[in-house]
Amino acid sequence: MSDFKVRKLESGHTRIRNVPIAVTPEGFWCCPSPAVLQKSLKQSNHHINKHKKPTSPKPPSLPPEIPPIETQTEPVAQNPDPVTAPDPTPETQQRKISVGFGRPETSDLKVVLHGKEGIAVSISAHKEVIYENSSFFREKMGLDSRVTCIELSDCDDVEICVETIGLMYCKEVKSRLVKQSVPRVLRILKVAESLGFKACIISCLDYLEAVPWVGEEEEESVLSSIKTLQITANSRTTTTDNSNNNNYDNNVYRASPLLRRVVSSDTTTPPTETLSHIMDMVLKSTDERARREMKTLVLKLLKENNLWVNGSVDICTETLYASCRVCLEALLVSFKQATEPDFADNSLEKKDAVYKKINLEADNILWLVEILCDRNAADDFVMFWAEQDELAQLHAVLPVTCRHVASRVTARLFVGIGKGEILPSMQTKNALLNVWLKPLMDDYNWLQHGCRNFDRKVVEEGIGRTILTLPLEEQRNILLAWLGSFLRAGDSCPNLQRAFEVWWRRTFVRPYVADRN
Repeated sequence: MSDFKVRKLESGHTRIRNVPIAVTPEGFWCCPSPAVLQKSLKQSNHHINKHKKPTSPKPPSLPPEIPPIETQTEPVAQNPDPVTAPDPTPETQQRKISVGFGRPETSDLKVVLHGKEGIAVSISAHKEVIYENSSFFREKMGLDSRVTCIELSDCDDVEICVETIGLMYCKEVKSRLVKQSVPRVLRILKVAESLGFKACIISCLDYLEAVPWVGEEEEESVLSSIKTLQITANSRTTTTDNSNNNNYDNNVYRASPLLRRVVSSDTTTPPTETLSHIMDMVLKSTDERARREMKTLVLKLLKENNLWVNGSVDICTETLYASCRVCLEALLVSFKQATEPDFADNSLEKKDAVYKKINLEADNILWLVEILCDRNAADDFVMFWAEQDELAQLHAVLPVTCRHVASRVTARLFVGIGKGEILPSMQTKNALLNVWLKPLMDDYNWLQHGCRNFDRKVVEEGIGRTILTLPLEEQRNILLAWLGSFLRAGDSCPNLQRAFEVWWRRTFVRPYVADRN
């Protein structure tokens, strides 16, 4: 609503066309939808074009779009004078049509709402009710006690504005909002705020605080409306005297409980502590299926955006590395237990428990590495993993059925380096290859046939690209060692022929081409 006119009611104003309106004993008006209003407008235009002789208006039947209401229905007043239908000239075709509400015979105030597409709604209201409930109307009527008509030009939401004015006649506004949709209540809240209808604002906020919000779009709509309400309230508080401040106080508007649904007011628990607790719970889960599902969920949520970034320090990454250190220590302890001389004398149940622990911790590390790679923050982990000489030595003693998950960690790091997700130093890459490439090749046959989602081509490309980032002499040593393994094991060894070809050209072709030039 942008323009407002306050004046006495004049005769010969916009033609009123009454339609049936359901009125409850409390005086609540059930306004037709915009579609019904448009239908009334079209019917009127059709009536004008069809009949040129004077006709008496007939009371229309209840529009099908309006459901019956099981309360007392009060008929609206009909226009007592016949309506003469003029010839359909451009002037008459553009004439606005008005829908009447209320009891004209008992009202002492008319509120005319001018909406879009030539619709105007005339409400027969009562000064006492409107004055008591609306600070906006109170201000307008206070200028002149003789005011009998208030016009609101460019009303954006005529339907809801009529309904909101009707709510001024209700003793319990909140009860009228029950079973309303959240979007509709937000529309009512917006109109109530523009009219200064405090009781309706409070009821809308109480309703929104009590009902669930379905979907992110609805949640964003609620929060946007509440924040706009708070901004308006704060601006009005600073521009009014102290006697009126309570009308716009945030506590009166009760917006805080709604914001607390999505914004924490507890500053004692930092996000890092909460995230660390979540990670710890997932990593220590004893139910395999539940742990797998939550790992997938948390990974997805962290991939959506890089959360908790404070300047150049990623707080989430710090938490992830703390979890990595804990898992690495636990994995090393389990490796040592499984390689003790008397471990074979233990019961099958005890041995299985240790093997399960190894698989669990290695799988946890693999999950953490996946998150770090996605956040381009796995550089330091490559160094940590390359320093695990003892772990790599114990790896050779363990059965492949329990140790292979550690090799999957190595494979994921090679893939990350090959894709440019991880940017470790040359020394770190060299150490990684020297410590973990042979264990990976020893487990390669098992990884191909015993692991789901193991992409051999991607892993081999990652290994080859990692090797080719080293000095030429290091490339030679690693690829010649690989060649001996490949000639013995064949498909049970990674196929690094593409990297071998690049190294060959660098070694045997490029120098002679350079000499010729």
